[in-house]
Amino acid sequence: MFASLPLTALRTFESASRLLSFKAAAQELSVTPTAVSHQIRSLETWLGVPLFERLPRQVRLTACGERLFHSLHGALLDVAQSVDTLRPQRSAGHLTLSTTPAFAALWLVPRLGRFYAAHPGINLRLDTQCDVVDLQQDASVDLVIRYSLDDYPNLYGLCLFDERFAVYGSPEQVALAHTQVPTLISVRWHNSRLYALGWQAWCEKAGERWLEDAPALREYDEEHYALQAAIAGQGLVLASNILVSESIATGLLVPFQPQISVGGAGYSALCVPGRERHPPVRAFFQWMQEEVRLSGHAL
Repeated sequence: MFASLPLTALRTFESASRLLSFKAAAQELSVTPTAVSHQIRSLETWLGVPLFERLPRQVRLTACGERLFHSLHGALLDVAQSVDTLRPQRSAGHLTLSTTPAFAALWLVPRLGRFYAAHPGINLRLDTQCDVVDLQQDASVDLVIRYSLDDYPNLYGLCLFDERFAVYGSPEQVALAHTQVPTLISVRWHNSRLYALGWQAWCEKAGERWLEDAPALREYDEEHYALQAAIAGQGLVLASNILVSESIATGLLVPFQPQISVGGAGYSALCVPGRERHPPVRAFFQWMQEEVRLSGHAL
C-alpha cells in the first residue's frame, strides 16, 4: 500500500497547504512554483478530487484539502519526532509560544517557574508581539494563547477560562473613591470596543457620570501599564479578572463596588492539528490545565 503513495506530491501538498501559497512552498522545498503546481495537480488526479481552489492571487483549501492536510500534517510531525528520537545526541525540546504582552507579564510569567521545574529539558521562547500569528503559515510558532470572541475550527484548541471585568484600585484609592470622584485609567484596545463599553456599563450601574465628570482619563496602550498605574495609586482601572489575579492575591489592588461582568470572550491555547502530540506542546497543554485549575478560573 505504501509503495503506491505519491510521497513527493504529499510532501509538496503539506507545504503548500500550511503556507497557503505555491510560491512559498516552492521556496521552502527549493523547487520552482511550476514544479509545486505539477505535484499538486498529479495528487489531485491520483485522488480524483480537487484539493485547492485557485483564486486570482491566492489558493484556498477545499473541504477535501482541509481533511487531507489535517491528517497529513499530524502524520509528518509524528515521523519527524520518531526520527528525532533516533539521534544519539538530540537537543533538548524547544517550544515557541505566542501571546499578548499583558497576558505574558500578568498571568503567565509569574507561574512559569513551576513549568521550568516540572520540565527542565524544555526551552520555552515567548513571542509577545500583538500581531495575530497565522499558525497554518508560520511553522516557527508551536502554539498561541489568544483572547477572542471567535472560535477557531481549523485549529486544535484548549479553552482555558472566560474573562470578566471589574473596577480595581489600590486600597487607598478605593477608600477615597467613596467620597470623591476618582481619576479613571483606560486602555486603548486595538480593534475593540469592549473596554469602552465596559466603562460605560459600569458607570451606568454605579449611578455616576464619571466619564464626563472625572478630572482625568488616563490612557495606556497596554493593560499591564494601566494596572501598574492603578497599583501606584493613580486612579481606578477597569481590568480583567484574569490579568489582575496576582495583584489581588498580594493585596496590591482591591475591587471597587459595584462590580459588573462585561464578558463573552475568553482565553484559549491553540496549535495546528497534530502538533498537540509534540512532547513539549503536550507538556505545556497539561501544565496549563493544571495551572488554570489551581488558579480557580477553570471553566
